[in-house]
Amino acid sequence: MNLTSTSFKGDQIPAKFTCNGAGVSPQLSWSAPPAGTESFALMVADPDAPGRTFVHWVIYDLPADARTLPEALPPQGEVAGGGRQGSNDFGDIGYGGPCPPGHSPHHYVFIIYALDAKLNLPVGATRVQVEAAMKGHILARGELVGLYHR
Repeated sequence: MNLTSTSFKGDQIPAKFTCNGAGVSPQLSWSAPPAGTESFALMVADPDAPGRTFVHWVIYDLPADARTLPEALPPQGEVAGGGRQGSNDFGDIGYGGPCPPGHSPHHYVFIIYALDAKLNLPVGATRVQVEAAMKGHILARGELVGLYHR
């Protein structure tokens, strides 16, 4: 699967999508998944964060016919059209924009997963909970990496 965004030019994440701007989520689109896909999950994390990978966004139970997320998805538990948003490492529901310490660029890894089941987790599930529920259900994945530094 391919994961793309019209919000990025190249691999640079514009400030609009970070703590230095409005902090809204970027637009994302993905290609058709394999047969048997029942839902999608999306994770966004910064592996360059000091001490541990920092989670910026967790979404799960997106419908099998979904192929895009709009820019500025509201930070609420239920996603319009289906799906739920989990908790990020800022302690909030929904997207938390990049806000790296220091001045070196950080990599923000966006991963979409095609799953053969719905996860049926409650709103606010963490990355660890979603990853545990996905075990044995991943049919395909797509990745997009964006860079940002302050």
